[in-house]
Amino acid sequence: MTQIILAIESSCDETACAIVKDGKEILSNVVSSQINIHKLYGGVVPEVASRIHVENISCVICEAIEKANITMDDVDAIAFTQGPGLIGSLHVGVQAAKTISWLYNKPMIPLHHIMGHIYANNFICDMQFPLLALVVSGGHTEIVYMKDEFSFDIIGTTQDDAIGEAYDKVARVLGLGYPGGPAIDKLAKEGKKHYDLPLPKVDTLYDFSFSGLKSAVLQLIQKEEKKGNEINKADVAYAFQEVALKSLISKLMKAVENYDVKQVLLAGGVAANSRLREIITEKMKEYPNILLTIPPLWCCTDNAAMIGAAANVAIKYLKTYDLSLSAMPSKEMG
Repeated sequence: MTQIILAIESSCDETACAIVKDGKEILSNVVSSQINIHKLYGGVVPEVASRIHVENISCVICEAIEKANITMDDVDAIAFTQGPGLIGSLHVGVQAAKTISWLYNKPMIPLHHIMGHIYANNFICDMQFPLLALVVSGGHTEIVYMKDEFSFDIIGTTQDDAIGEAYDKVARVLGLGYPGGPAIDKLAKEGKKHYDLPLPKVDTLYDFSFSGLKSAVLQLIQKEEKKGNEINKADVAYAFQEVALKSLISKLMKAVENYDVKQVLLAGGVAANSRLREIITEKMKEYPNILLTIPPLWCCTDNAAMIGAAANVAIKYLKTYDLSLSAMPSKEMG
């Protein structure tokens, strides 16, 4: 039976709506980005983000419906990001979903943001369980074990900064602006092995830590400046990225060795990093019987199509929700 879902995503600074059919076919996927505004401040300003969501949400939803060439009569359910994220931003998306649900008498599917990033991979191929997902973004760094299609076991997480947050902080130190991930990825291609940075040490098997690495970059720059040496920013970017990604991949490979899985996939904004894609592709050649799935670039950044893909599965497992729902900025997965 065909299932059409109207999905809304507004967890941070992207106002997005998509119409997704059967979890695989994208009828429309509209994203209004605020990145050029937040660049002026060196990062996302929550109050500014929520105000812009209010301005954009109705237009984005109407455009998604128009591009999909459907009416609300064709929609079977309304999916939306309930959390985690910025409370003001989430609230706009949640209220929009509740309004549409009430107006057209459609069931609601509240979702965890990271579930969307993981299920974005379903647009590439059918997910094979059990699997391991490496979730990497500005707010998350996690290894998620999925025994079956709607089972989420976080076996590893960051003890401090998420890797995307570390990229942004190091980019700020280097004067590269916001967002830091693409800027460092690009600059690191011009760099070479020159500076030494310590590999983060974490006692637990699959957990991460990036705060110390960020501090090490700052100390390195201060030390070189004291000596009167000119800082080679490309070499610093190269050193930081190699150590950060080595930390990521080494932990993931331990999980691959210890868990019997059929698939490994990337998810989240940092999954767009070209060097990460190179390293994981090379490493997974050691495991030819495990499918590696790397999402296309459009799937990595926040969008509503990924929420629609997750909702197509979630609707089988979640109960019906009423209009008392609210945003959950610290929502846990599961």
